Amino acid sequence: MLARNNRFHGSRAIQRLYKAGKAARTKFLGLKYSTTTGDFRAAVVVSRKVHKSAVVRNRIRRRLYEILRAKHGSNLRGVEILITVFDAQVALVTTDELQKEVATLLSKARLLSGENQKRAIVDVNRLRTPGASNGRK
Repeated sequence: MLARNNRFHGSRAIQRLYKAGKAARTKFLGLKYSTTTGDFRAAVVVSRKVHKSAVVRNRIRRRLYEILRAKHGSNLRGVEILITVFDAQVALVTTDELQKEVATLLSKARLLSGENQKRAIVDVNRLRTPGASNGRK
């Protein structure tokens, strides 16, 4: 779990991020972000539309918070992040796949710095299969 000072409090900051933040998206996750001063803050939104059970939604939320804390917390100084989950498949993927999904999301938003961004790009390239399209027409 993220420390209290790394989480959002109240809905006003989240509403401001929805309005003024920049966006990035992957298959399962969406990201709204903006730069600020100070420590990074993060929120994870898992709608009831994703899964009916609160237990599953909370498990998804906890897994994403832990990935942000353990893997990316020290690299995201001065960034506010809001991750939105769009698919219930997130509850079923392995931790490694979820870490790669978060790394892909952060690298699309260019929030990873230096060596971590290079590592994330290498991981993303391993996920892609040769000859596969990116899904765009």
